[in-house]
Amino acid sequence: MKIITREIPPRAAWALEQAGVHPLLARLYAARGVLGKDELDDGLARLLPPAGMKGLAEAAVLLADAIKAGQKLCIVADYDCDGATACAVAMRGLRLLGAKNLDYLVPDRVVDGYGLTAPIAQRVKDRGADILVTVDNGIASVEGVATANALGLKVLVTDHHLPGPTLPEAAVIVNPNQPDCTFESKSIAGVGVMFYVLLALRSELRRRGVFDVQNQPKLDALLPLVALGTVADVVKLDANNRRLVAQGLKRIRAGALPCGLSGLFTAAARNSTVATTFDFGFALGPRINAAGRLSDMTLGIECLLTDDAARGDELARALDAINRERREIEGGMREQAMDIAESLFDEGDEPPAAICVFDPDFHEGVVGIVASRIKDKLHRPTFVFAASGAPGKEHELKGSGRSIPGFHLRDALDLVAKRHPGVLLRFGGHAMAAGCTVAEDQLDVFEQALIQVALERLDAPTLLRRLDTDGPLAPEYRRADLVDTLHHEVWGQGFAPPVFSEEVEIISQRLVGEKHLQLKLKHQGQPVDGIWFGHTEPLPARVKLAFRLDADEWQGVRRVRFLVEGAEY
Repeated sequence: MKIITREIPPRAAWALEQAGVHPLLARLYAARGVLGKDELDDGLARLLPPAGMKGLAEAAVLLADAIKAGQKLCIVADYDCDGATACAVAMRGLRLLGAKNLDYLVPDRVVDGYGLTAPIAQRVKDRGADILVTVDNGIASVEGVATANALGLKVLVTDHHLPGPTLPEAAVIVNPNQPDCTFESKSIAGVGVMFYVLLALRSELRRRGVFDVQNQPKLDALLPLVALGTVADVVKLDANNRRLVAQGLKRIRAGALPCGLSGLFTAAARNSTVATTFDFGFALGPRINAAGRLSDMTLGIECLLTDDAARGDELARALDAINRERREIEGGMREQAMDIAESLFDEGDEPPAAICVFDPDFHEGVVGIVASRIKDKLHRPTFVFAASGAPGKEHELKGSGRSIPGFHLRDALDLVAKRHPGVLLRFGGHAMAAGCTVAEDQLDVFEQALIQVALERLDAPTLLRRLDTDGPLAPEYRRADLVDTLHHEVWGQGFAPPVFSEEVEIISQRLVGEKHLQLKLKHQGQPVDGIWFGHTEPLPARVKLAFRLDADEWQGVRRVRFLVEGAEY
């Protein structure tokens, strides 16, 4: 591993500090490309205007007409946290804006697969719907939309995934990544797209005289859900996404959150009054995702929709139990998958350029998490496959992939598909995460094709694991109150949480729980506790560490500790 210190543009850091930003935060923000304090303004007025998003005006007219005519709307969701929050935002927001006839449907990961398929379209029609609205899916559902059209449904696609060569023939498509869309935030999550659809609908209803500015419904109550889905989907936190997340966090900390979300904080033993993006990414998001992985995402959506506190707590506890089961399954699978991955190369050699792992006993609900763990350890683009549990598709394998910086996974799959027609039955995704389906007898062909693409596109600097850090931590900033200040800010994908790095002295070290290294360090001459989760190898007496700041409490006293992220020695 190579620990790299980010460059800090001195003029930007100075300008931020002169504008009243804390000196440490000024340095951190400048290193992440923030040039002026106005970029840190997270007010709703600073959100990108809806007008720039292609299809929004048409979507607003379609929905306003449907509400006026009393038509039935059915939301087709996705089975991850972004899809669940987008569905809840759609249901809550449309109700606020006057829709009376609302329904939703979420595909089963195993039986239905991803997106709006032809059978899903039929089920929507059988429920008596007139309008089908996709959230966090649909841009690749050419066949599903065609079926819906043939059944007499009007389809509104709201999505954020990258489109394929052919767009579905929906009545309206809202997706900032579709051709000719000028909306600047291409990394907005599916839940963010749906929030913008609601903003446009409210504007259209104002234009029609249904509401005026004084009596229009307040959509900001939906922002806690928008914030959760945005962070949990690991989209890039550009300025617009950071504002959405910051606004959601403000409301959660003030106690203005759906009761199911409150129940999830309690089930995860987290305090909502000091909620952070870490809570979204590592506590709430995984509990909602677990429903889609092992059970039925309806549980997660119902948790986000209920206004009954007791019901919210009950559903949150159920999601917590499913997440514990997910962790058990993942733990066993991860060990097995890691053994298979490490058997692909001899000890002391470099891993192959890309890694594919399959075992008939793998559970398809956790292949993505396991792929992420292998990618983290071996620093290679990784796909993990499981046998499809769908009836009639027993010979298909469903894979989930995770990538490393510098290797666009969906583009790589696209190239594999072009070079080997028929090998990929289905595929889609983003730069860093993607999914695909292959016939079992074609897995070897896929593996070799992916390795070939990786060999062509990965160079030595990309294959070297690097950890970008913010350099040394001045001793005066090693304070518990500054830990709180840092945690209060919005960090995430593309706007990395602060990680400091410098050489320290190891006073003592021991294993705790058989898999974590507990450390006593000397930092700038002062003793500090540290822990390296998931690491068991001992460290030399002097070592360059990369670490995050945390605070733990012992006998009523809060002390700073270092959470180690990596070491260079």
